Formats: sequence, structure tokens, C-alpha cells
Amino acid sequence: MTNIEDDTTAWLSARIRHEREIRGWSLGHFAQMSGVSKAMISKIERAEASPTATVLGRLSGALSLTVSALLSRTDAVHHGVRRHDQQPRWSDPETGYGRRQVLSGQKIPLEMVEVNLPAGQKVAMPASAYSFIQQAIWVLDGTLLFHEGDRVHQLHQGDCLELGPPQNCMFENQTAENCRYLVTVVRSTPG
Repeated sequence: MTNIEDDTTAWLSARIRHEREIRGWSLGHFAQMSGVSKAMISKIERAEASPTATVLGRLSGALSLTVSALLSRTDAVHHGVRRHDQQPRWSDPETGYGRRQVLSGQKIPLEMVEVNLPAGQKVAMPASAYSFIQQAIWVLDGTLLFHEGDRVHQLHQGDCLELGPPQNCMFENQTAENCRYLVTVVRSTPG
């Protein structure tokens, strides 16, 4: 398992650096745009640190990429069946929050991400991560407290929430059980 995690960290580090460099951004500019310190970005880009889900949200928002797009290892179009074991996974080293990228449509601007939020954990995401997408959350198992700006939504198994305008958000599991939910994302298309 460690080799897979090391490979993911190294790959993600290179991807983040590549996205910054193709934009012609210095570390200082990227830090200013994302709200993540230059030192932390530098560590991430050198694969000396793995970003948390919150930091990944800040970096992706600054790059105007969804977290799924930033984590994606391919630009290839996926047609037909995408087997369970072929769906990319990523885990937050701090909280154990885990993402499985069920679908990252290249031909259609749709993403589906299954998330496992362990008991007692919470993950904050900045409004910038939502400025170019629309999304909905569907709780598959457990209970999720979703903080959308000043509003708090308690979602139980089977409940679905369509998010409003971009705001700072937090996914929180206050229970003693794992919470599993599906996030569907529609990316804004140019034009």
C-alpha cells in the first residue's frame, strides 16, 4: 500500500507543479491566489508533503480546476464501463477522508465522486473551489452535516442537497459511524 501512496504523492506533486508552471505563476503568486503558504506549496511540489483535502480544494480553486480534474491521471475520454477497480482513489492524510472518482466525464461536463468521511471528521472547502461548478450531494450511508456558508444542513441516508452560489463549505460527520455520500458536479462550459 505504501508504494501506491508514494506513487500517488509523487504524481500529484508533479501535476500541481505542472499546472502552476503552464500558467507562468511563481510560488508567491500561487500562494497568493490559493491562500496556501509558499512553503507548503513548495513541499507539496517536491513530494515532501501530501496535501490535505482542504489544501487540495484551495489549490484546485486557484487553478480553476475541480479537485477531480487535478487528481485525474488521464485526459483520455472514457466510454462505456469504468470498472470499480479502475476508478481513481485519493485519501486525505490528515482525516482519512477518501474520494473515489466514479466518473470524470471528458465529453460531458459531469463528475461523480463517492466520498467516505470517517466518524468524527470534518473537511472544509473554500468558495473558490465552487466558483466554476454546480454540485449536489446525495447521502448513501450515515449522516452528514453540511455547512454552506452560515446555513447548516443535516442530511441522512437518501437525502440530497443541491448547492447554491459558491460559499465556504464544510463537510462534517459528528457521528460514530462512517458517512458515505456521492457528489455530482457539473462544470461550467466556456461560451
